[in-house]
Amino acid sequence: GPTEYPCCVGHEIVGEAVRVGRKVEKDIKRPDCDECSSGMENYCPRRIPAYNGTFPSGCKSNGGFANYCRVPGDSTIRIPDGLASEAAAPMLCAGITAFVPLSEHGAGPGKRVGIIGVGGLGHFAVLFARALKCDRVVAISRRASKRADALKLGADLYVATADEPDWAVKHAHSLDLIVSTVSSADMPLNDYLKLLRTKGRFCQIGMPDDPMPPLEVAGLIERGISIGFNDIGTVKEVEDMLRLAVKEDIQPWVEVRKMKDVNEVLREMGEGKARYRYVLANED
Repeated sequence: GPTEYPCCVGHEIVGEAVRVGRKVEKDIKRPDCDECSSGMENYCPRRIPAYNGTFPSGCKSNGGFANYCRVPGDSTIRIPDGLASEAAAPMLCAGITAFVPLSEHGAGPGKRVGIIGVGGLGHFAVLFARALKCDRVVAISRRASKRADALKLGADLYVATADEPDWAVKHAHSLDLIVSTVSSADMPLNDYLKLLRTKGRFCQIGMPDDPMPPLEVAGLIERGISIGFNDIGTVKEVEDMLRLAVKEDIQPWVEVRKMKDVNEVLREMGEGKARYRYVLANED
């Protein structure tokens, strides 16, 4: 919906708790909310966004581009020892969004996984797929410009769809799971789906503004292909992800910048310069 000004933005917030409300409790279940009662609080129809939202008290939610911010107690997560704040912060949205479809659909030994898009979301997906010990991790992007980065992140193979005319035929029926992190609806969706083996799964986590391409349904039915979506994760899933990050020493590619330089950072993001997440840090 529309932004209600004044508004302090910023999500993926890591900081030190300086005050805890006397009524704060963890693991609160709402009996009148099926999602929360079923452990799917990230899909709660009444969830409050990190900013530009309204708490039940009527107070407005404000984000992390500030010295202080207020967050619900049942949404706070302890950052484990061994994980730096600048590494943990981008995991709290981009990281968990990429982690959940991998974890939920059994990415690990014996599985061959494709990641579409090597960017803020996609680089996390490659890192996590490698940490989960998938047999094969394939990074897929339009051009070959990110090949070196993808292989350094842990991909076994890189496919540049705009530079390799026969990519869809060459790699047909080779993957068990595809996680699509791209946000453009201008994608060769049906060719991507042909990369899946029988009973394969395609999960879209990027959020295109325009309608997705029409599906060639017959071939999907004949091979039992499933298509799904994911939106961030639960508190428990975030905790599982952070433990994995510590265990496997996962290091996201981040650039730490001063909070006061936010406008310059936003300009650089618009120019596509991020490799692959910016983290804004307060100086005090």
